[in-house]
Amino acid sequence: MAKDSDFLANLTDFLYPRHRYHGQFKPEYLVFNSNLQEFSQRVNYICNLQTAGKLSPEDAYTQIKMLWKQLKTAKKQMEI
Repeated sequence: MAKDSDFLANLTDFLYPRHRYHGQFKPEYLVFNSNLQEFSQRVNYICNLQTAGKLSPEDAYTQIKMLWKQLKTAKKQMEI
C-alpha cells in the first residue's frame, strides 16, 4: 500500500511540479505565484497537445488567450 502511495506522490510531483517562492513575502504575492505556476503548467499542456496534433493552432491560441485573461483578472483583483 505504501508503495502505491509513493508512486502516486511521485507521479503527482512529476505532472504538477511546484517550486518554492523566493520573493518578498506577502500573501497576495504567494497566491499570484501559485496562479502563475498553474498558468505555466496549463500552457505547457496546451502546447504539447497542439504539437502532437490533438489541438488546432487556433484552439490552442484561444485557450492560452483565455488563460492569460484569467491570470490578468486575478492579478487585478489582488491589486498587485
